[in-house]
Amino acid sequence: MPRQRDALSPSASARTSRTPLAARCAAALLAVTALVAAPGCVAGAIGALGEQIERGKKLDVPAEYDGLENQTVAVVVNADYATLVEHPTVIGQITANVAARIRAFVKGASVLPPGEVLDWQYRTPQWRALAYGEIARELGVNRLVHIDLYEFRLHPTGNSYLWDGAAGATIGVIEADTFAPDEFVYTTNIMVRFPDKEGVGREAARREDIERGLLTLFIQRTSWLFYRHIEDKYPNR
Repeated sequence: MPRQRDALSPSASARTSRTPLAARCAAALLAVTALVAAPGCVAGAIGALGEQIERGKKLDVPAEYDGLENQTVAVVVNADYATLVEHPTVIGQITANVAARIRAFVKGASVLPPGEVLDWQYRTPQWRALAYGEIARELGVNRLVHIDLYEFRLHPTGNSYLWDGAAGATIGVIEADTFAPDEFVYTTNIMVRFPDKEGVGREAARREDIERGLLTLFIQRTSWLFYRHIEDKYPNR
């Protein structure tokens, strides 16, 4: 009668014991790997969170020129003939919106209604030849915010197939009630671009949207010069 192999022969026993041991070793290895990798993952997550918080930071920025407070003010915008022809509403929009922001946010400022300023410019075609102090006296104010818009475009020069808006101006303030009413007491330069990325094709956006976005940025940056405000620490991120 043949001998029956023990149900748990040495070879079977070895196979049985080796399999759980390998599984346990693999699990232990994974656990160790996880423990080693976890600090790096946590540090990476914290770093990403910190970067996100930094990108979202705001700045409390004082006025660059605070001499409009408790003064009578007029906002006058000048542009070259090409801009007036190609963008006929731009002068009116800048005049109205910068004046509105000064009226709303500059303490005690009495701002001449934009319609009166634009009407005076229309009725006085030689106004550009007048001294700044004389313009202020004509308008009946003691502070004149003069915006000389030297660039306003929606496309790169010579390429109407891409949107690449740019608006640039020299901004100056005269104080008509001082001993030098024709001289700027404050000047600066503003340049903004919209959209904030390159290669935006003509089919990707409408002309009016590009113009509106460019004007919004320009008006915001210009009016911010005259009152305390909150702005992004990293506006282009």
